[in-house]
Amino acid sequence: MTIQILRRAGWAVIVLLALALATFLMLNVIPGDPARLAAGPGATPAQLAVERVRLGLNHPLAEQYLLYVWHALHGNLGISSETQIPVATSLAQALPVSIELVLAAMIINILISLPLGVIAAVRKDGWADRTVRVFSMSLGGMPVFWLGLLLQVAFAADLKIFPLGGEVSANVSQGQKITGMPVVDSLLEGNWAAFGSTILHLILPALTLAAFFIPIIVRTLRENLISELGQDYIVLARSKGMSERRVVLGHALRNAAVPTLTLLGMQVGWMLGSTVLVEEIYNLPGIGTYAVNAVLQKDLQPVVGVVLTVGLVFVIMNLLVDLLVLGLDPRARLAGRAA
Repeated sequence: MTIQILRRAGWAVIVLLALALATFLMLNVIPGDPARLAAGPGATPAQLAVERVRLGLNHPLAEQYLLYVWHALHGNLGISSETQIPVATSLAQALPVSIELVLAAMIINILISLPLGVIAAVRKDGWADRTVRVFSMSLGGMPVFWLGLLLQVAFAADLKIFPLGGEVSANVSQGQKITGMPVVDSLLEGNWAAFGSTILHLILPALTLAAFFIPIIVRTLRENLISELGQDYIVLARSKGMSERRVVLGHALRNAAVPTLTLLGMQVGWMLGSTVLVEEIYNLPGIGTYAVNAVLQKDLQPVVGVVLTVGLVFVIMNLLVDLLVLGLDPRARLAGRAA
């Protein structure tokens, strides 16, 4: 098992190096002088020369790439040409907001998709199964921006249950930032007014973000659980008089959940990369909003920083899920030995 862990960790490092190469080439292939972007439009030739040395542009391309990786490993992702603020500093402020949004969306995803997937599989081809499938297809076919606006109109503008957007109500003191996550910070401070307000502000964005991913988990879990329920060990368990609840939840679901668990881990990275529209609709200062502003300002360095950050999260989550599957599923360990 140790060899399999090292193999997966090695692949994760290779993927990260490939991602770093892609972003490095993006910076060097796109027309424009990185030194002039960093120094500003009014920079003198002397200032440009200083910037070239600082950025390592006076070295061969291969050496520039190694220097780029070295800087990235040390948290140096460059400086925004518009704000002159280090990209790593801005990402450190924006990323916690997006992470909290993704975590809330994942909780909603799990709470809705897992029960629906089990119900659809157990009631295969029945009215409950057909209802779940129609609901999943309808939800998965809704554009994110349209669903977000629809929820705002229905639950914020008309019913006034939730706020339209933002992190916290204007009349509520949010307190100091500890982790950068509004809900977590208000909870750590014991600021219950801010805690309630941040929860209300988070529900609609999280539901909007989760909506696209719920049908994927429902369909995957349904198909895998139906397959497991037809296996010989399930027939044997039923013949021994085991209750249907124990057969489904105690035996079939355990094996059917492994592919679903892998998919859930991948969805964390997908969600983080899909926060752009949601954060724009609900006015949340996460990395999605940061990336959009950078694109509108033609500020390439922050865009590259966001790509690297999302890619890093995606690779780490995949690695953690792979390790978890190795620990939970003996078949995965056997397959790894065979490979």
